[in-house]
Amino acid sequence: MLIGALYRATVLWLLLAGVGTAQPVMSVTLLGSGTPAPTPDRFGNSTLVEAHGQRLLFDFGRGASIRLWQLNIPLGTITAHFLTHFHSDHTAGLPDLWLTGWLPPAYGQRKTPFVLFGPPGTEALAKGLSGAFAADIAIRAVDEHDPPEGIAFDAHDVAPGLVWNRDGVRVFAFANDHGVNVKPSYGYTIEYAGHRVVLSGDTRYSPVVAAQALGADLFLHSVTIIPAALLASTPGYRAVYQHLASPTDAAHAFADARPKLAAFYHVGLNGDATTADLIAAVRTVYDGPLTVGDDLMRFEIGDSVIVKPFDQPRR
Repeated sequence: MLIGALYRATVLWLLLAGVGTAQPVMSVTLLGSGTPAPTPDRFGNSTLVEAHGQRLLFDFGRGASIRLWQLNIPLGTITAHFLTHFHSDHTAGLPDLWLTGWLPPAYGQRKTPFVLFGPPGTEALAKGLSGAFAADIAIRAVDEHDPPEGIAFDAHDVAPGLVWNRDGVRVFAFANDHGVNVKPSYGYTIEYAGHRVVLSGDTRYSPVVAAQALGADLFLHSVTIIPAALLASTPGYRAVYQHLASPTDAAHAFADARPKLAAFYHVGLNGDATTADLIAAVRTVYDGPLTVGDDLMRFEIGDSVIVKPFDQPRR
């Protein structure tokens, strides 16, 4: 009960902290806050960052297209897309976003190439998708006369460093630590007008990731929590902690970085673990501002960081 009350109080403080401030400079929306688990409350990992009229989408978990249209955002209006790594829970929504965004109804309407950045292998992924869906593309081109430019990929394999720079909005890729067998794997830093958002990507504790987030406005970190009984009874779960941060691991990253707001995305609640359990574990190490992300939670970044849980449809 005490932990639950502390969590509710933390969220309430975060909601009230930005009252009366100027319009946000950047906004971040968690389209999907989950893992590979096929649950309706947490769709696959996908994050929308909006700044200076640009819409930048990071990762393409299951249901990303549904969440975008739930917000009345046409799929074809995304400015650029960024991939962290090639696990299926980050790519499963890519074909849907790419193909459905090309269609002529209001939810689609892409008339320019699908701009995609990611680790080496991204260009091959785009080429493979174009081949796999060639029949569908050919049929729709004849039937609907959809513009060929809208289904083309503009894909780029990128190394760590500056990967996007337009009108003052800059995106940097950096290598994280998703385990010895998952390479390359990236996180991303987004900067605009003196503000900075850091997406850890899928990672265990990494000093490189923490350094990227030092003093950031918003630091989103992946996390998984596995109850001790489940770890003891199911050996396969032990491998998960070789790839993803435990609550304590993530707490150490937050403590190192000291962002204005630390928040979890890619939230793995295994067995009977709850968000209260997650918060309790983090609080043994990190005492700063903290929240657990949910689908369609929005972070507005300006003089302060305001957290807006999703409570009603925009459409």
